[in-house]
Amino acid sequence: MNLFTDIHSLVIENLTAMVADGALPDGLDFANVAVEPPRDAAHGDMATNAAMVLAKPAKMKPRDIADTLAAKLAEDARITEASVAGPGFLNLRLADGVWQSVLGTVLAGGEAYGRSTMGQNKRVNVEYVSANPTGPLHVGHTRGAVFGDALASLLDYAGYDVTREYYINDGGAQVDVLARSAYLRYLEAHGQTVEFPDGTYPADYLKPVGEALKATYGDAYIDQPEDAWLETFRLFATDEMMKLIREDLALLGIEMDVFYSEKSLYGTGRIEAALEELKAKGLVYRGVLEPPKGKKPDDWEAREQTLFKSTDHGDDVDRAVMKSDGSWTYFAPDIAYHYDKVSRGFDELIDVFGADHGGYVKRMKAAVSALSDGRVPLDVKLCQLVKLFKDGAEFKMSKRAGTFVTLRDVVDAVGADVTRFMLLTRKNDQGLDFDLDKALEQSKDNPVFYVQYANARICSTLRKAAEQGVAASDETLSAADLTLVSDPTQLAVIKKLAEWPRLVEIAARTNEPHRVAFYLYDLASELHGLYHLGKSNQSLRFVNEGDHSATHANLALARAVSVVISAGLGILGVKPAEEMR
Repeated sequence: MNLFTDIHSLVIENLTAMVADGALPDGLDFANVAVEPPRDAAHGDMATNAAMVLAKPAKMKPRDIADTLAAKLAEDARITEASVAGPGFLNLRLADGVWQSVLGTVLAGGEAYGRSTMGQNKRVNVEYVSANPTGPLHVGHTRGAVFGDALASLLDYAGYDVTREYYINDGGAQVDVLARSAYLRYLEAHGQTVEFPDGTYPADYLKPVGEALKATYGDAYIDQPEDAWLETFRLFATDEMMKLIREDLALLGIEMDVFYSEKSLYGTGRIEAALEELKAKGLVYRGVLEPPKGKKPDDWEAREQTLFKSTDHGDDVDRAVMKSDGSWTYFAPDIAYHYDKVSRGFDELIDVFGADHGGYVKRMKAAVSALSDGRVPLDVKLCQLVKLFKDGAEFKMSKRAGTFVTLRDVVDAVGADVTRFMLLTRKNDQGLDFDLDKALEQSKDNPVFYVQYANARICSTLRKAAEQGVAASDETLSAADLTLVSDPTQLAVIKKLAEWPRLVEIAARTNEPHRVAFYLYDLASELHGLYHLGKSNQSLRFVNEGDHSATHANLALARAVSVVISAGLGILGVKPAEEMR
């Protein structure tokens, strides 16, 4: 049940009737007609922009359309008032019975309440994390991991067929550096004193890799030239780092469906095939690029290269895919990788990048547009930086990693659930300050505690009711006399519950899982407010001693809130708390 969809259908139905009656001209497009909560709740329960968006194409005054539509809507038993405001906005008030029926729907649907078929089972690939396999995940990767995983869950909840994918960047020069760094730890494991040149990875996390290399190969590669061990050590170290990364992801409850190796694109003809596809479309040519902005003429050497005509698909400049020496640019395997995604039959692609990849967005969108002939949209979500604070100061160092705060550092400090929720309390393209102390604070200012406390409070209330002999199963509460839930503060909670299915679709349509976190905080606030009012108003108490009918009705409201909080936390990958310590 999506009450907003139901009322929207009612509005469209009456607009269609107005066309049939001659009150509106034929041929109007109702696509932009919306029904949504009003900006000010005092104006009503819902509002529609129908008169405003139809006035110009109908060549009528919006007020005239609104007056006629209001009269028709008022005839429906669900509408108690339809009033026109300003130039033609139409505000609606719904009967209490409409809101009360929402509780029965929530309890009957359980955590399926709010699930949508909007996605129509379209196949969506969400690529996220995709960190270089050169070390453990740091806090920057953590934000992208949590965001991407929550987004994938949100899309699944909204009716999409989602594939979670990690692109292993194991084809570039960084894995050669990893191999050389592992070789130094291998020598160290044999008792040698080593120094790490600039550009290598000196942190402690490679010590176990050095020991494992020793256990596997003994002293076979001591004093051997690089070409004798580089490929072997590269594969070994990459595998070990990916095991570490998988363990890091598991700490956050993240499981990938696909791990796709960049290296698998080289020497297999896949890069060549992707470029041939673009060439066949007339989008590959030999040319010379203008110098990058900010370069002085004497810093720039013009060289003929193989270029992708990305400007034909919305990019600012054309992009090199092959260097003048015949080697591939970094962009070439990325084109091939996305060509593979398109070839796998996905209807939509989503890439989650770090903020430092902002300059890559247009060229990647252009490549996917060209490869799919505009059929497959690519949405790139950039995750801004996270600043960690502890004891009032920025927290930067990790003894184990040497140079950065790892995902494990954060999870060890506050736990996986708190980490996930806190990283979703800002939109992905906004910077985020993560205070490790505040994340554990038990106050309204800590959103994860506030939401979890609301659910724990409800669970505690249901347990106490059971201890007092009050039947409080979902089946029993569904049969309660819900007309008793009629106080304005109670109805305000139900109205927030009724927004959940609409919120899910908006968040999924915009690829913005943070909206779920915001919604849960608002819902928790409504619940806490009602709970405190019950201290002075017995009729609002969830357990109303001496009045079993009121108790069942009030518990039905509380339980419905718990159902939606649990569903929302499930999308965010957070376990709902049943008690607080």
